[in-house]
Amino acid sequence: MTFQRTAALHPLPANDPFDLNAYGTDVPEDLIAQYPCPDRDQARLMVLDRRAKTIHHDVFSNVEQYLPSKTIFVVNNSKVIPARLPGRKARTGGEVEVFLLKPLADGCSFEALLKPLKKIREGERMDFGFGISAVLADKEKRIVRFNVKNVIRRLKDVGHLPLPPYIKRSDEPLDRDYYQNVYAKRLGSVASPTAGLHFTRQRMRRLRARGHGFLELTLHINYGTFKPVETPDIRRHPMHEESYTVSAAAHAALLKAKTGGRPVAAVGTTSCRVMESVAATGVLKGTTDLFIYPGYRFKVADILLTNFHLPHSTLLMLVCAFGGYDLVQRAYAQAIRERYRFYSYGDAMLIL
Repeated sequence: MTFQRTAALHPLPANDPFDLNAYGTDVPEDLIAQYPCPDRDQARLMVLDRRAKTIHHDVFSNVEQYLPSKTIFVVNNSKVIPARLPGRKARTGGEVEVFLLKPLADGCSFEALLKPLKKIREGERMDFGFGISAVLADKEKRIVRFNVKNVIRRLKDVGHLPLPPYIKRSDEPLDRDYYQNVYAKRLGSVASPTAGLHFTRQRMRRLRARGHGFLELTLHINYGTFKPVETPDIRRHPMHEESYTVSAAAHAALLKAKTGGRPVAAVGTTSCRVMESVAATGVLKGTTDLFIYPGYRFKVADILLTNFHLPHSTLLMLVCAFGGYDLVQRAYAQAIRERYRFYSYGDAMLIL
């Protein structure tokens, strides 16, 4: 069974939608959220209506007022790993930091970023405490090999949450809670799928009680999500790959929802990319490098819940493709005027 196209192909804007400069909105530094909203669902909510071309301001706790009946939310249940590991070189005692990027097939090795890479010898052991150590197995490919398997399960003892680079502080105990979605369960991401951070368990229960539903999939976000597009023509950008999994049961439920006419709301760009990838390929487990920008025809998502994204980012380009370039640009200008909070710990946008 295939999906039918559900989101209209928006007219392209008068200016070139493939020009990188079209996505360069400057956000004042004081609007970049450094801490989460203490009450998750009290974050502000901007509601965009694509048909009416209107913008409405509210708070997330009122999100149900804008939803079609029996909406199906599709969420990414990936959980952020404490990927930043401070340690010391066994030989000299010098300080090092390993930032885990991607687990490898042997179960104990990772691609990683290392500081200071130039001063770490290939084969040199680094100690992180709690009986966990690693060696730099391949300096050119930046591969570290740990002395234990399933090290992800033990990172809570030695690792720190990898807050995004625009959050100008070290991680704190509160981030262990707030930087994870309440439904997060599958360890593997180095950044949070932040569109879901506004949901509380109580809010989800209320939505279910009113006939809405939730489906889970998994996409493990890697460090490539922070890589800005640099090519003047965005279509030439080499999109990073990320691993995803959709269970057969979730896929069947999504097909049933679509054929039954239930609206599907992608919670975040990651969920949206997975659904669109599966619709295009039929592959329920693999990697995706799908790059969505204006002109793309959406096959699955009817609604998009997202945050406010970095300029020149692939995430912003996906949002412009879904909401329509002109409406989204107008919304971002209003968000700055109305002093919305931006990026990972910021406010929410609902595009209908």
